[in-house]
Amino acid sequence: MSLYGNTLLTIIFIVCATLIWVFGIKLSKSIDQIVNHYGWGEAIGGIVFLAIITNLPEIVITAVAAYKHDYDIAVSNILGGIAIQTAVLVLIDIYGVGRKAPLTLKGHSKVLLFEGLTVIIILSLVIAGNKFPTYHYLRHTTAFEWLILFSWGISIWGIKKLYTLNDIKKVSKHPESNLILKNKNIQSAILITIIGAIITLIAGYGLEVSGEILSKRMGMDGIVFGATILALCTALPEISTGIASAKIRDYQMAVSDIFGGNAFLPVLFLMAALIGGESILPNLKISDIYLTSVGILLTTIYMIGMLFHSKKQFFRMGIDSIIVLILYILSIIGLVYINN
Repeated sequence: MSLYGNTLLTIIFIVCATLIWVFGIKLSKSIDQIVNHYGWGEAIGGIVFLAIITNLPEIVITAVAAYKHDYDIAVSNILGGIAIQTAVLVLIDIYGVGRKAPLTLKGHSKVLLFEGLTVIIILSLVIAGNKFPTYHYLRHTTAFEWLILFSWGISIWGIKKLYTLNDIKKVSKHPESNLILKNKNIQSAILITIIGAIITLIAGYGLEVSGEILSKRMGMDGIVFGATILALCTALPEISTGIASAKIRDYQMAVSDIFGGNAFLPVLFLMAALIGGESILPNLKISDIYLTSVGILLTTIYMIGMLFHSKKQFFRMGIDSIIVLILYILSIIGLVYINN
C-alpha cells in the first residue's frame, strides 16, 4: 500500500472502518443468538466470546504490528482504545438514556462493579509490568503478561458466580432477537459469525496498514494516531451496540460490554509477545503509561457514579459522564503535548 496515493489510502481507510462498523453490529447479534441457542450463558459465552469477536480489529492490528516489530500504533490502539471505549459511555448516556436518568443510575450492579475493578487491576498490572525487573519466560514473555491473562480468566469465573437474575435480568444483549430466535436457523447465525469475523479481520488489517502510512505522510505521531483516530474506528461496534442496548433499556449490558472489552484488550500484550518474540510491557513509553492511567481514572469515575446513584443531569448527561468527557478531552490534549 505504500505505493498508493493519499486519496486511495483514505478511501481504503474509510471503507475498512465502515466494514468494521457494519459487521460489528451483525456479529454482535449473531453471537447473541448462538450463545442463547446453546445455553452458554452471558458470563462465559456472551462476555468471553463477544469480547474476543468485537475486538477482532484490535487483535489483527496488534498481531500485524508484533510481526513487523512496530509497536507504537498497536500499543496506543490497545491502551487508547480502553480510554475511548470508556468515554463511549458518555454517548450512551446522552443518546441511549437521554432525559430518563443518568446511565449509572439505570445501569449498576455487583457484576458491573466487579468488571470495573477487573479493568483497574489489569491496567495496574500493565503499569507494574513496565516498572518491575524483567524476567523472560516462553518466547521472551514476562510474568506480567501471564498475570494479565490469569486475572482476566479469574474475572470470568467471578462474573459467573455473581451473575444472577437480579444483577442482569435480560440474558440477551438484544432481547428483541429472542422473540424470533426459535424461528431463526442457527446455522445462518454461525455462517454470519464466520464471514463477519473474516471480513472484520481483513478490514482491521487494511485499517492498520493504510492508517499507519497516512499518519506518517501527514506527520502525525503514531501514538497519537493509534490512541485517537484508529481507536475511535475500532470502537465503532461498541458505540453502535452500546447505544442500541440502552435504547431497549438493557442499560447494564451496555456498560458490561464496554468494561468486558476493556478488560480483555490488555490480554493482547501476551499475544504480541508470543508473535514478536519480545515483551512489550518493559518497553512501554511514558505516553503508554499515561494512557493506561487515563483508562484507570475514567473507569474509577464511572464506578463511583454506580455507587452514589446520583439523579442529577446536565445536557442529558449524568455528573460522572460530564467529568469523564472533560477529563478525556484534556487527556488527549495532554497526550499531544507529551509527544511533542
